Amino acid sequence: MKLIIQIPCLNEAETLAVALAELPRSVSGFDRVEWLVVDDGSTDATAEVAHTHGVDHVIRHPVNRGLAAAFMTGLEACLRLGADVIVNTDADNQYCSADIPKLTQPLLDHAADIVIGARPIDGTAHFPWVKKKLQKLGSWAVRMASKTDIADAPSGFRAMSREAAMRLNVFNQYTYTLETIIQAGQSNLRVISVPIRTNPDLRPSRLVRSISSYVRRSLMTILRVFVTYRPLALFVIIGSLFLLVGFAISIRFLVAYASGHGGGHVQSLILSSLCVTVGTLLYMMGLIGDLVATNRKLLERVDVRLQTIAFDSSNKGERDGNG
Repeated sequence: MKLIIQIPCLNEAETLAVALAELPRSVSGFDRVEWLVVDDGSTDATAEVAHTHGVDHVIRHPVNRGLAAAFMTGLEACLRLGADVIVNTDADNQYCSADIPKLTQPLLDHAADIVIGARPIDGTAHFPWVKKKLQKLGSWAVRMASKTDIADAPSGFRAMSREAAMRLNVFNQYTYTLETIIQAGQSNLRVISVPIRTNPDLRPSRLVRSISSYVRRSLMTILRVFVTYRPLALFVIIGSLFLLVGFAISIRFLVAYASGHGGGHVQSLILSSLCVTVGTLLYMMGLIGDLVATNRKLLERVDVRLQTIAFDSSNKGERDGNG
């Protein structure tokens, strides 16, 4: 069993050494533990620090592509390198690396496909009050959208099995944390939380530059993933609202018409027709979106099978070569 711990980085030369010093080289249940750093177009000595401190694999983006892209680059590299389990952590040493076994054990026990480390949000001193409340609100929204029971959705400290990593696809460039949970929940992967510890803050968050920007981007991410994986439910709900308004207005017009005052309510009839038309179009968009979502799921299954075949072929070639 091979475990690879990946760290997406952007200009982390000052903190990466601290994070690497805490990473384990042996974890219970694994024969081999390797480290992988994804340098997302850093302009400092991040890659050099990684090499100096014995990182097994260093991948560099020529330009900054965003945290989500760096995360996906790491997953793809880990899969190519034959990882059975992948742990993702941050380069600012926010998460306590000694808790990595807490993340990996449920995977070894086949009790989960993805394990998210839940930070003690209320007990984290450097988190402002507003951020704590928004973290809880965001986690609640993700739980509703993903049908999972995740306590700390924005946490980047997580472990996943090879099969789960194969099925994840991130479209948003901003962050992977929310999208992957919703995607996993909609794909019927088993996602659980375990409590983990955090370390003192080494630097301010680069992802949350402002509360308003973070909330706006998070809401757009949730909406986009929901449209991607549950379009029928979303468009039916919105379309039903338009139909209800349209029918209510038409009833009002009919009542006025029956009482001999219909001539003064022609605008209501036009508005009613417009609402019913929009509602019907939204229903049709939901049906089309549902067909697209079904096709997407089929393509994801094909992609997983192709990756599995490639991995099995690679392992067979290594065994034959060693033999």
